[in-house]
This record gives sequence, structure tokens and C-alpha cells, in this order.
Amino acid sequence: MGPVGDSATFPSQDTASAISRSASSLSLSNHSGTTTPTGATLPSTSAAAADARSKDSTVPAACLACRSKHLKCDGKTPCARCQGSGSDCVYVASRRGYKGPRKNQPQNTNKPHVTSPPSTASSGDGSNATVLMDSGAGVNSVLPSQRPSFSGPSHVPYGTAAYPFDNVPPTNADVQLYRSYFPDNPADVSGSKQQIPPNLQTFSLSERCLDSFFYNFHASHPFVLPKPYLLTLVGEPSLEPLLAAARWVGSLFIDVGSARQPLFQEAYHLIYETQRLKDGFVVQAMMLLIVVLDGSCENDKAREILRDAETLALQLGLNTRAFASLHGRNLPVMEESWRRTWWDLFIIDGMIAGVHRVTNFLLYDVPSDVELPCEELQYLSGNIPTPMTLQDLENKEFTGDDRDFSSFSYRILCGRNLGRFMRTPPMQGPDDDNLARIEALLTNWRLHLPQNKKDALQKNGMLDEMMFQAHMMMHATSIMLHQPLSQLDTAPTQAITSCAPYQPVATGNVFNAHTRHTITSACAISELITHRVPLLSHTHFFTCVITLSSIVHLSKWAVFFVPHDDDDLRQQIRLNIGALNNLSTVWRAADQARNQVRAVARDIYQLKKQQQNNPQFWIGYSQQEMLSSMAADDGIITEVENAENIQHPHHGMGGGMQQ
Repeated sequence: MGPVGDSATFPSQDTASAISRSASSLSLSNHSGTTTPTGATLPSTSAAAADARSKDSTVPAACLACRSKHLKCDGKTPCARCQGSGSDCVYVASRRGYKGPRKNQPQNTNKPHVTSPPSTASSGDGSNATVLMDSGAGVNSVLPSQRPSFSGPSHVPYGTAAYPFDNVPPTNADVQLYRSYFPDNPADVSGSKQQIPPNLQTFSLSERCLDSFFYNFHASHPFVLPKPYLLTLVGEPSLEPLLAAARWVGSLFIDVGSARQPLFQEAYHLIYETQRLKDGFVVQAMMLLIVVLDGSCENDKAREILRDAETLALQLGLNTRAFASLHGRNLPVMEESWRRTWWDLFIIDGMIAGVHRVTNFLLYDVPSDVELPCEELQYLSGNIPTPMTLQDLENKEFTGDDRDFSSFSYRILCGRNLGRFMRTPPMQGPDDDNLARIEALLTNWRLHLPQNKKDALQKNGMLDEMMFQAHMMMHATSIMLHQPLSQLDTAPTQAITSCAPYQPVATGNVFNAHTRHTITSACAISELITHRVPLLSHTHFFTCVITLSSIVHLSKWAVFFVPHDDDDLRQQIRLNIGALNNLSTVWRAADQARNQVRAVARDIYQLKKQQQNNPQFWIGYSQQEMLSSMAADDGIITEVENAENIQHPHHGMGGGMQQ
């Protein structure tokens, strides 16, 4: 097998869809002399464009559209073929034979190269923004009942009728896309699409989807190359599955109408077509599909692709240190991308196993010597330091190593603690040695965090998503560890199964230590919601962790006396339902969880009302305590009923999947 991304090993893709052809322009297709979403200013005349290409970069004889069709191009801007077909006409510097800028040649530092990582563009409101997206309404995906195998025939996975997204209502996502161009507060911008500046209406669907991917999704699972570096690989056949998958993922956050079906079909077809060399970029494309399908309640299909991704990753040797150096093309940022690909696949496998409790976290048992990822800002800037190892991190307290490890590294430690918990035999009781061992792992993780990692919010107010997920995973593991031995009867919440099967827990008479651990972790998860960052910027797995926290809160409400002046439980339930409301605008799993949580809350309230009508229920309570408890129950159900009721788009199951 040749190096990953070696375009010489790929056949030409004559069957690529029209979307693929227009998408080859990515975010470089604005020819009006305005600033593109990548920050590069393009010339407005053909003469200026030709002069820029000759002086600043090596440019192929054909534009991207002509190259993708293997047609002769006249080299003009736009060329005759693109002008006749109405296609985007873009020239991107060729990587063939290009060895970088000539030595001893002065560079024009004021003019960014098309193939260089762009500098941050300054927006009209004074903020710095390299991507101009905001989250809008999205939908889930529908997959075929049987996917093509790696060796099977290549075909479109399903027909139009199996993907009922044509009736998705329009949103104001297009206005939000260009929010940085408006001097006013984005919240004051109305939904009128006429407010979009005329010179910005030319952004293509593929450009908007790719920008949406990097703005809304990339930070939550940051293994794909940063956008400026990814754009330098445009035109390589090996990148096609990944770009197609990224466009489909980005489409979930913006209004694309009926385009989601062909976007998904293209991504799925490119991943599983028989002629394609299965390389690291295919693994990355599959990982994107896995995460989004899982968040769209297509859990079985996500697990099927997860098995394929794990098999392919191990066949390629992604779990070895050598893979990054062998396939990194001597580019530190690409080597870092491959390290992140392995470790994010590890985390995805663990999260799916942990929140759904169906799979067994296969990759936990796979030996790996892959080095640890760097910090996010280092990755985005391409300033990659010498990587450290997992052994360095795990032995830090014993060796006196005072080096700083990345947030991604502490996220990996949480994944390993989750794996250790999942390999623990069933607990035999509160004195089980295994329980104490896992609790020691969780406690040590918290105690030995550096001061700047103890909170997911950095000093500058920016979110550290990797530490957010690490804390999220730690608290979820703590609940799964202690809840079975707590006094929180889960019977009232057995209808909440959107993420995991019902786990029976019997009630007790004593508020023991396991109950305290469980409630503390559930409250900490609710506190994560209060960070002043968009909830949709988090991984979708936060949906199931919020659901787990909600089960604890509702179980506590059903079992314990709640004083009227104890506002914590009421606010925590309100936070959780509000967060699920927000997440449900994109993730169908959140929509199901929210509906189940609200239904269970209503059932608990009705049950408590029935119990309170029995005079025997109040034996031992004063009249003031009785009135206080009833007022508390009324306050909680009021918060549940008054939670914002979002008008959701169709999440896409329609008449069901074709079999």
C-alpha cells in the first residue's frame, strides 16, 4: 500500500456527482475581489489573476472544474467552459513538483497565497473570524438497512424516498452565515435573506457546508486537518470521501433544503466504493459519519460503520507510532492529524460504549504506542511541538516530569478510566475492591489536574472543549459506578431509554455515600450547561450525559422529600430540559431524550399527587413541611412545562427506512 493520499494510486472518478464537481472549489471561489471565508483576497480581473498566479504560486494549466472532468482549460478567469456551464472557476496551486518558495527570493508578505494558511480576517464587528457560520436548524440522516462492504459492488445506498428531507422548513441560517459582516448584534438580525450583502450571495452550497463543518463541528472532534491546511490538498482523489463527509456534516447546521440527500449519498458512496484505496482519509470520513449518525438515533448503523472503521484502522496500523511519520508527508501538522485520528477514534468508541451500554469498547484492549496530541491552538496554527507519550503522562507524578500536557491528553486519560470501569466485573456490593479502585482512578484524575485544566472555561472566557469532554466523561463514569449502589430508585425513570437501556436500581432507607457521589456528579453535569458558550459547539455525546444526569435528578425528586426553599433541584431539572431543547435543533437524540424526560417528570408529579392525597403519606410531617413539599413539587413541574417549546424541523424518519 502506498502512502496515504498518493493520488497516483487512484482511478479517475467519472461517476462523481455534480455536487462533487462544484464542491471542488471549497471556499476559494469568490471572484469579485472580496474576502473569501478563508481570508484570502482574490483578484477581480483575469489579468490580475494571471499576474498573481505567475508571481505568487505554481498554478496548473486547468481550473479545478476542468481538471476534475479531465477537459482542456483555456486558463482564463473564468474559463470558457465554466462560464458556459455556470460553474465556479477556481485555480489552486498544484502540489506536483512544487518545493515551496524559491530561496533568496523576497516574498510579498501583504498578499496571502491561495495555498497558504490564511491570516485571521477581521470582521465588520471588530471580531476575528476565519469562518463565518452560526448554527441553525439541522436534521438527521437515514441509512440503508444493508451497507455495501469494502469488497462488494459500488452503488448508491438508497433511493430518494428513503431520505425524506425535502420538506425541511427554511431557517435564517443563511443570514447567520454572514453575521460577521453586520455591525449590529447578530441577535438583532432578522430572518430576511435580502439583508445578505449582494457580493456574498455567490457562496456555493459546498462552501457554506464546509465552513459550517469547521465552525460548528470540527472543535468537538478535532482530527481533520485545520481548514487552511486541508485546502492545500484540494484536487487529490484520496481526499474526496473526507470532504464529502465534512460537507454533509456541515449541512446539518444550516438550511440546505433537499441537498442533504445527495450530500450524504456522495459521502457514503465514496467511502464504500470498491475501487477506492482504503486509507487514513477514509477512516476520518467514516468517523464523521459515525458521530453524526449516532446523534441522529441511527445507532445500529453507526455501530456498523464503527466496526468497519476500527477494522480498517487496525489494518492500516493507525494504532502505531510509525503511521504518522510514514504517512505525514514530512508535514508536522499532518502527522499530528493522524495521531489525533487514532485517539479520537478511541474516544468515540469509548463514548458510544459508555452512553449506550451496548458495545464493549473494543479499542481499549488494542495495544498502541501512538504519541499524544498537542494543544488545540498549536494544532490550528501548525506550530506542532515534539509529541509526548501516554507513558510520560501516566507516570508524571512518579518521575517528576513538569512538562505541560494537552487537554486532549487528559481527555484520553478519562477514556482509559472509562475503559477500566467497563472491564471491571459486576460489583458484589459497596465494599467491592474494584469499586474502590475505579473511584481512586477518578479521584486521582481530578486531584492531579493542573490548575488551568480544572475548569473547561479558560481565563479568557474561551471554551476548552477537550477539557469539557474530559470532565463530562469523568462525571458520567462516576454516575455509572455509584448509581447501582445508591438509594435512588430508578423505576420512575425507566421510560427514559433514548440513550441506554433501563438500569434497575432498588431504593433504600439510608442516604449513603454512593447516593452522594451520584447526585454530586449529576449536579456537576448540569453545571457544565451553564458555561456561556453555544451548546451546539459541544460533542453530541453531551446529549446522553445530560440524559443520565436527568435520570438522577428525577429519581431524587421521586424518592426524597424536597423542601420548598431548596431551589437547586428545580433549577437543575430546568437546565437539563433547556439544554436538550437547544441540542434538539440539530440532534434527534436530544429531541427524543427531552420528550422522555418531560414525560417522566409529569408521571412522577402525578404519582406524588396521588400519594399526597392519602393522609397516611404525611404522618411525621408538620403542616408547614407538607405545604412546603407540595409547593416544591408544583414549582418543579412548572419549570418542566414552561421549558421553551422549540418548533423543530422534521428530523427525517418520515415513513421509515427502506428495507
